[in-house]
Amino acid sequence: MRTEAAVGRGQRRARIRYTLRPRTSPPPLHEDPGLQPERTVMSWGRTLLALFVASMMFLRWYPTEGPITLVPALLCAVAGMAIHLTQRRRYALQSHGIRQERVRADVWAVLWMLSLVVVLSALGISAVWWL
Repeated sequence: MRTEAAVGRGQRRARIRYTLRPRTSPPPLHEDPGLQPERTVMSWGRTLLALFVASMMFLRWYPTEGPITLVPALLCAVAGMAIHLTQRRRYALQSHGIRQERVRADVWAVLWMLSLVVVLSALGISAVWWL
C-alpha cells in the first residue's frame, strides 16, 4: 500500500492506492483433476439422488398404504443424510491415497449400502406380499 497526495478543488487530500496481489489458491489435493475421487463423489451423489427419489416414492404411497410406508422412507432419508455427511471425508481420503499412490477401498460404505438395498428390498417384497 502506498499513499499519494492528490490536489482537488483547491485542497490537498491524501489518496490511498492499494496494490492488488494475485490470490494464491490452496494446493490441490492431488495432481490430476478428474481422477478417481471426483468420479467417486459423483457416483455417491447419484446414489444420494436415487435414495431421495425412493424416499419420495415411499411417501407417495402413504395415503393408500398407511404409516407402514414411513419406515422405508425414513430409512432412505437417513441413508441419504449419512452419504451427504461423509462425502467430504471420503473425497479427502481418496485424494490422500492418490497422492500416496495407495488407495484403500471403502469396504464399509459398500457393505452398508448393500445392507440398505437388501433391507429395502425385503420391505418392498413384504409390502407387496402381505398388503
